[in-house]
Amino acid sequence: MSNEAKSNTPVMAVLVLIASIIIGCLAGYAVNKMSAPEKPDEEKAQGVVGKIIDGWDDDVSKVSDGSPSQSGTRIPGYSAAYMNEGDTSLAIRVGNPKENSVGFIATVQLEDGTVLYRSPLLKPGQGLDEIPLDRTIPKGEYRAEVYYQCVLLDENQTPLNAAVSAFDLYVN
Repeated sequence: MSNEAKSNTPVMAVLVLIASIIIGCLAGYAVNKMSAPEKPDEEKAQGVVGKIIDGWDDDVSKVSDGSPSQSGTRIPGYSAAYMNEGDTSLAIRVGNPKENSVGFIATVQLEDGTVLYRSPLLKPGQGLDEIPLDRTIPKGEYRAEVYYQCVLLDENQTPLNAAVSAFDLYVN
């Protein structure tokens, strides 16, 4: 083997390795894109439970970020919600105030961790006025919460901090 061929062998091996890595990354990206769930329908609700409303308007009197300057992420707050036994939806306003610069993924759950609803990404100004429930709830009084996971509005929905807004749930 000539000296020139010997000196090109490591260079060729590195180029083949780099090409293999690039092809593997592209193939992985394509598979991930094909298996990713579809984005939620973000049309106006038109009275349909569980539809994301663009232009959702939070009740400012019930929104708090926990700081006196009101300069952080705004989190909707709740005191109580009411429903009837056997209902498959809950009239509670879950959303992301338009003043925020982050996205929310909201999980409505009972204090024991029983998940009643998990939202798709809610961008600033998006929300729901009524949520579909994953299960019916027997008659009684419950301590419940909306767990707001804050995420960056990037492709990966990079998690940030979280907040919990607790409330009493009365099922008649």
